Amino acid sequence: MAISSAPGPQMNVTPMIDILLVLIIIFMVMPHRAKGLDAQVPQPSSASQPQKIEEDIVLTVEGGGNVRVNQDAVAMEQLEPRLLAIFKTTAKPVVFIRAKKDLAFEEIAQVIDVAKGAGFQRIALMNE
Repeated sequence: MAISSAPGPQMNVTPMIDILLVLIIIFMVMPHRAKGLDAQVPQPSSASQPQKIEEDIVLTVEGGGNVRVNQDAVAMEQLEPRLLAIFKTTAKPVVFIRAKKDLAFEEIAQVIDVAKGAGFQRIALMNE
């Protein structure tokens, strides 16, 4: 018995290529009917609102009831009204608190409580 060296059956891919080309042409010619959602872009606010301050707010606890708000000395009793006024005009509601190492944490905690009472939710402690 002799083994024939004739190649086996081969698949004819020409009809599949024809179908693929027809589908490509159909999708190229069809108009795209993409429907998106209507979006309203925020409009710039009027000039009646006060300008927001972009600078950082740093509270330096000096001890003995003395606190500095961005280098301005403020007594502990006037700290909350001062921070309320700053909170209304600031764009970044973040307060940084700086204190010396030898200062009791109780005084720093009082300043944190006053800042939270004024509306600041993000409070960061700074080290030397």
